[in-house]
Amino acid sequence: MMKTRLTTVLVTALTATLIVGCGTAESTPTDAAPAPRSESLTPLFSEALPNVAGKTFTSAIVTFPPGARAVPHRHGDAFVYAYVLSGDVRSQLEGAPAQVYHQGQSWSEPPGAHHVATENTSGTDEAKLLVVFVATTGSQLKVDDPQP
Repeated sequence: MMKTRLTTVLVTALTATLIVGCGTAESTPTDAAPAPRSESLTPLFSEALPNVAGKTFTSAIVTFPPGARAVPHRHGDAFVYAYVLSGDVRSQLEGAPAQVYHQGQSWSEPPGAHHVATENTSGTDEAKLLVVFVATTGSQLKVDDPQP
């Protein structure tokens, strides 16, 4: 029982550390226009799946301020499920058309998918997603594409 609790605490702490990297710090050179605001991620829950060796279930709230967008990215080998809690979010996977999802709608992303666009369509209201990952335990949950 104690070992299970310790394992859960360690996995939760490790996963929280990994997904904090999903949000990116904003910085703008003094001679450049401000960069578009990015999303922020709030970890909710993370636990190793007892019936699937080596996999962890992680959930988080992703908040997009008005006009914010994520840089293109991948979620490694994770299966991803996203549910729109509020607002409207435009999402596009490589090779597929962009689609706008409204409050109460959801989508999924297969392992290895390249997420080329995710953005809040509103310039005045924030958008929030509940995002669930099923990923290899200890893996990074979001890897941004290199920026020029």
